[in-house]
This record gives sequence, C-alpha cells and structure tokens, in this order.
Amino acid sequence: MSAMVGLRFDLRVAPFADTTHAAQYAACLDMCEWADVTGFDVVAISEHHGVEDGYMSSPVTLAAAIAARTKRISINIAAILVPLHDPIRLAEQLATAALVAGGRLSLVAGMGYRPEEFEMAGVDRTARGRLFDEYVGVLRQAWTGEAFTWRGRTVRVTPAPPSPPVMLIGGSTPKAARRAARLRCGFFPAIGDPDLARVYHEACAAEGFDGGFVVLPGGPGFVHVTRDPAADWRRIAPYAVYDARTYHEWQTPGQRSEVHVAATTEDEVRRSGVYRVVTPEECVGIAEEHGRVLLHPLMGGLDPELGWASLRLFATEVLPRIR
Repeated sequence: MSAMVGLRFDLRVAPFADTTHAAQYAACLDMCEWADVTGFDVVAISEHHGVEDGYMSSPVTLAAAIAARTKRISINIAAILVPLHDPIRLAEQLATAALVAGGRLSLVAGMGYRPEEFEMAGVDRTARGRLFDEYVGVLRQAWTGEAFTWRGRTVRVTPAPPSPPVMLIGGSTPKAARRAARLRCGFFPAIGDPDLARVYHEACAAEGFDGGFVVLPGGPGFVHVTRDPAADWRRIAPYAVYDARTYHEWQTPGQRSEVHVAATTEDEVRRSGVYRVVTPEECVGIAEEHGRVLLHPLMGGLDPELGWASLRLFATEVLPRIR
C-alpha cells in the first residue's frame, strides 16, 4: 500500500484559543518544512475573507512562503475564489508563486458562495458564473507571457512561469462538473461523489477533451494521532465543535462539502466521522480504507505543540506502514 499523505491549513484562531495568528503562521511554515523532509506528498491551503477568526485570506502569498521553505512537496490552493479577484493581479501573483515553487503549485478555482465576501469585494454575486468563466480564460492567456486584449486594453503578465499552475475547477454539482469539462480543466469536486465524476467524464467526451481528470476527496477532514485518544479528544473537542459549527453556518442551499458537518454538539461532531482522534493503528486503518490521510494539525487554533505531537507520532508509527 502507498497512501497519499497531506497537511491542511486554514489558520483560523477560535476566540477562546490560547495562541496568536503570528504563532500559527510560524508553526505552519515549520510544519511544512518538516513534512517536506519527512516525505509527505502535499500541503493544501484555502481562502476566505472577512472572517472574525482570521481564516486565511491570502493563500497565494502563503503558498510562495511554503515554496521557499520546501523543495519537493506539492502545494495546492483549494480553493481560490476567482470572481473576488482582479484576474490580472491574480495571474501575476500566481505566476510569481509558481516560479518560486518550481512546478509544484496547483490550484482549485472556485466561484465562492458567501454573500459577505462578494459585498466586501464589491462584486455582484449573481454574476459570479459569468465572471468565473471569463477570469479562468484570462489566467490561461496571462500565463503565456504574451500580450493580449482584455476588456478593451492590452495586458501582459511577466515573467511567465515556465510551469504554470495546474488549474482544476471546484464545485459540488453536475453543473460544476460540466463547467470543468467545458473549460477544459481537471475537476476537483467538494464531495467524493462518483456520479459527479461520471457527469464530468461524459461532458469531457462531448467536448472532445481527452485531457480530463478528477480528484475525488475522501476520508476524514481532520485526523489527530495519539496514544491516548480520550485525553486528546477532551483538548480538541472545543475546537472541532467550533470549526464544524461556524463552517455549517456559512453553507448556502445546494452547497455541499466533504468536511461540512451539520452538527452543533460535541457528540454530533464526534459521531460525524469527519473529525478523528485515533491511535497509530487506527490511523493505518484510515489510510487503508481511503488511500490517503489528511492531517490538519492547527485546526481552529490548536496549540502547535499538540499538533506537533500528532505529526511526530504519525511519522514514526504510521508513515512507515503505509508506504
């Protein structure tokens, strides 16, 4: 067996957390450097705006910082909320991060859904589909390094990255699957639904696009490895409940995510299976069942030392058994 192993960060800090954003960002970079040397496959970071707990708002900047501290690990921004950005500036920022990363950068292009974020950006939420399609095209043209005309003006993004970021389209609906095929991109659904993969591949065939691929999520969104799950769950539970409850409050009708839990109590969160505090043996079982393990060591503002304890135990007692 060879399971995919990854780190995930959104760098939120719950109001009750005994840490700071500066401490969490420093720990994130240290953990990424450690994971790179230890043999992890990917680090995933994400984007939201105007959130009181400081949910990461500038993932491209962080991606460049991670790239500078690492040599081999892949860096995936999942997702960039494309309609909220000026596409030329976004193309420049991603080109710079791609140059630093040396071909290790990928992104999931998302449309966004929180009304507050569109209001903050001054973007009409009802136009997000049209803007998304337009901006994805702009990004692709920009990364050629050649001049082109956009909205009546000539633009050029330099320097062009020799290896532009791999761009996948996010979403959780058949419409999103068909959009990914139409835009001739890979597809990264928010849920591990094989029917979405089927819709995507059928749409690729209809479009004559033979380069399509799907990355289906699977497994828990939070895994913590410990010799004493009961004791560590007591420390983690408030953060898990906070993370689940606040994320649930953001969801709009039709919005689905593999890590979304409609839970408000500790018992509901624990029974969801999304948040797992496990022994090394149980973690091996997760890897065998899902083919991957995603560790979220700073979830909600957890003490970095607690996250480090999980990572080190994972490296010594789990990783050698799943590789």
